[in-house]
Amino acid sequence: MKILKVTCAIIEKGGQTLVVQRSNKMKLPLKWEFPGGKIEENESEEECIIREIKEELNIEIELISRLATSNFNYSNFSIQLVPFIARHTKGVIRLSEHKQYLWMSNKNLKNLDWAEADIPIVNEYLNL
Repeated sequence: MKILKVTCAIIEKGGQTLVVQRSNKMKLPLKWEFPGGKIEENESEEECIIREIKEELNIEIELISRLATSNFNYSNFSIQLVPFIARHTKGVIRLSEHKQYLWMSNKNLKNLDWAEADIPIVNEYLNL
């Protein structure tokens, strides 16, 4: 089974956390996730997440720390998800792939219908 190595960012701003909803056209339609994307050849995890956030959301971030990797097997692919906590530093969000985004307080994060690979990351983040 193919393993996708992907980074994601838990982006904080003003006491809230950014979450994005996958579009109808994406795998796992309408599930919520932390934004990010696939690591390209010869790209570091850090380079990947900074590039992906700029491409997908049109914003710049500063990386703060890295959390534990989440491995998850879906029915037709596996994912290795590398999460970073980051701070929004510049830019106005403009979605290029996702249906919508929300800035949420941490107490409400568990109320979303998360992509399964993101659930352990949500739990680790909320227990920091």
